[in-house]
Amino acid sequence: MISLATARERWTSFLGSFVAVAVGVAVVTMSALVLLSDGTGVPQRLAGAPVLVRSPAGAPAAGVFTENPPWAPERAGELRRELARLPGVAAAVADRSFYAQAPGSDQRAGERQGHPWSAAALAAYGLSGGRPPAKDGEIVVDDSLGHRPGESLTVLTARGPQRFSVSGTVDGPGYYVTDRRAAELAGGVRTIGLVLERGADPARVAAAARNAVGADGTVLTGASRDALAPQQDEMTRWIGGQVLTAMALLSAFVTVFNVSSTFAFAVAQRRREFGLLRTIGATPRQVRRLVYGEALAVGVAGAGAGAVAGVVMAPAMTGSLIDAGFQPAGFEVSIRWWVPAAAWALGVAVALAGAGAAARRASRVKPLEAMREAAVDIRPMTRRRWVTGLAATGLGAACSAGTAFAGADAMVLLVLGAAMSLTAGLTLLLPVLTRPVIGALTRPLARRPGATALLVRENMLTSVRRTSATIAPVLATVAFAVLITSAVQTTQSADTTRQAAAVRAEAAVVPRGTPGLSDAVVDRVGGTALLSTTVYGGEGGAALSAAGVTPGFEQTYRARAPRSDTVVVTAAVAAAHGWREGRTATLAFEDGRTRQLRVRAVLDDSMPYQVFLPRELVRDHDLSALADVVYRTTATPVPSLSGLGAEEVPVAVHAASDDAEEDRLVWLFTLILVAVTAGYTMIAVASTVLTATVGRVRDLRLLRLSGATPRQVLLTLAAETCCVVALGAALGLAVAAPALFGMAEGLRRELGLPVELSVAWPWVAGVVAGCLLLASAATVLPARAALRRMRGA
Repeated sequence: MISLATARERWTSFLGSFVAVAVGVAVVTMSALVLLSDGTGVPQRLAGAPVLVRSPAGAPAAGVFTENPPWAPERAGELRRELARLPGVAAAVADRSFYAQAPGSDQRAGERQGHPWSAAALAAYGLSGGRPPAKDGEIVVDDSLGHRPGESLTVLTARGPQRFSVSGTVDGPGYYVTDRRAAELAGGVRTIGLVLERGADPARVAAAARNAVGADGTVLTGASRDALAPQQDEMTRWIGGQVLTAMALLSAFVTVFNVSSTFAFAVAQRRREFGLLRTIGATPRQVRRLVYGEALAVGVAGAGAGAVAGVVMAPAMTGSLIDAGFQPAGFEVSIRWWVPAAAWALGVAVALAGAGAAARRASRVKPLEAMREAAVDIRPMTRRRWVTGLAATGLGAACSAGTAFAGADAMVLLVLGAAMSLTAGLTLLLPVLTRPVIGALTRPLARRPGATALLVRENMLTSVRRTSATIAPVLATVAFAVLITSAVQTTQSADTTRQAAAVRAEAAVVPRGTPGLSDAVVDRVGGTALLSTTVYGGEGGAALSAAGVTPGFEQTYRARAPRSDTVVVTAAVAAAHGWREGRTATLAFEDGRTRQLRVRAVLDDSMPYQVFLPRELVRDHDLSALADVVYRTTATPVPSLSGLGAEEVPVAVHAASDDAEEDRLVWLFTLILVAVTAGYTMIAVASTVLTATVGRVRDLRLLRLSGATPRQVLLTLAAETCCVVALGAALGLAVAAPALFGMAEGLRRELGLPVELSVAWPWVAGVVAGCLLLASAATVLPARAALRRMRGA
């Protein structure tokens, strides 16, 4: 009861903890609901087949999403015939895909929306007009494209633009041609759909199919058929999962930090109160229980509000994730009511954990200690805090120095280690750093006429604990924002410089509105083309990114090019699969066929693909492959590329936009993490300042009795807040600077190229402005209300 009474009476002291717990539980609830949702469901074009058979998967790789290797053509034919003979099966349809795109329509990289007409029997939709294609020059298209039967349509394919006559339309996605024409454009078979006879039991047919297929495939029924969703969707969900997991973990961690700092400051301000409780007989255990009780009250209320908010906001969050590219289109969140219950329990536990250190500190207050306490903080540092702070600062300095000599992988860890260690070290040392730093920076204020400037300076110097408690969250906010945004921006800039320097070419021809470049573009440019495909080989039939290259590859990349019946691989692939120069590598291609190729050379891992093959070999086995880029190596500009879905750009522009989508997602991920962390620490700033201001009502009364006007009082408090925020921002920049300069130097040394440190100043300024705005509001508004009450009294 005492805990509830004190929490109610001192609600301003616990407001920051309440908001932090509520926000943390809301983020965890929303993230968990999205992560545990099923996804986009069964693809429409396969949803009409109750039973689907999928080719066996290759060796998995974390974060890499590719289609399963296709069956060998002979085995695909055998399986289809065996499955067609099963009882209850009306037809076994082999599904093939190829690149097809109407000009002006959208299509993602890797998508192949063209199919044989026989595969339309597997779809959940059918003809909405016209008739099926009967001739090789006819096509059935999605009626949303706006074309009607009888019209002529140019369709972009891997060979180039091809003219078709629209014979019909369907009320779903896809381009359907005759089976014979699809065989000229499509690759191997990865899926066989079973069309069942009327009244047939899908479960019995699926069981019979499993016996027939054995280890040569996976039989999918019901909701499990969503495993055949496009791999781009799976990759998008994986990226979104990383974002949501990071948000949830970061929210939980920062909530503990926020609650801990809020309760620590509240306990520091209530030492007289705890001393009086000890004087009248309260035991250390009872004082500890009092603080834990207050944390429990805050946790229960805050976690409850957060759990409800998380459930309400989950659908809106899902829409935002889809718009940002972190979830595929059509994704829907599923509400599981045990998720907010678990998040509520986690929020209560986090609140109790955050208050643990403060409760122990409160229980150590001696009965007479508060009576002897002076108004000035005489001993703000303990020996343990000295040792820990110096050790953390030293570790951060060592990590900063190490970034200038570390490799790429170790550099990331050292940068993070430097930032975390320096932030922790300077935060611990703030009480001893505050007095000399503020004394030096505010010396001009002591020389200004009037009492306001002098009062601002002396308030900060005498109230070391209060000043340090306000500086700490500002320091952490600015340090994190500067470090993360600037590190990502600098790394992306360095990667662009590296890619541009690695290529010798006059210009680059890149896709415009298409997922790749057709043979028609490659033939017109006549430069060095990179024909993108996927091959399967090595340990477990792993999927490897590959490119078919023209002879100009050696000139463009200054590396050995593959010749007939040879392959060039990167060092990492060679080490993983035991391939060395002169040895034989067995690779399976997109049509399901296998070739044995001699390893001609092993290249370094900076190359854009893992495997390089002769372009003709790739085209023979992947009829739908598209080039990612064609480098023009001659001085003559490329003729018009109108209607081919391509444009010519400088090499540097292509290098900057080559991974544009990945860079966009990385940058969004970075800003989300910065926003989450900055949001929490801004809550801590506002909470600390609000608590400090409410606790200074007596000081405000003394200022008024001394003759200060309300305007002068508010101006003094606002000036003090601005000085504290400015000091915290300066220390935050000081924390991030060593790690960032070390990283830039390390990148210069590793790449052998000029790398400039790029600081995201707009975001840094926004974070500092946000801290200043919140801190000023949390200072001025309650002080103004207190002054009004004094005037009324």
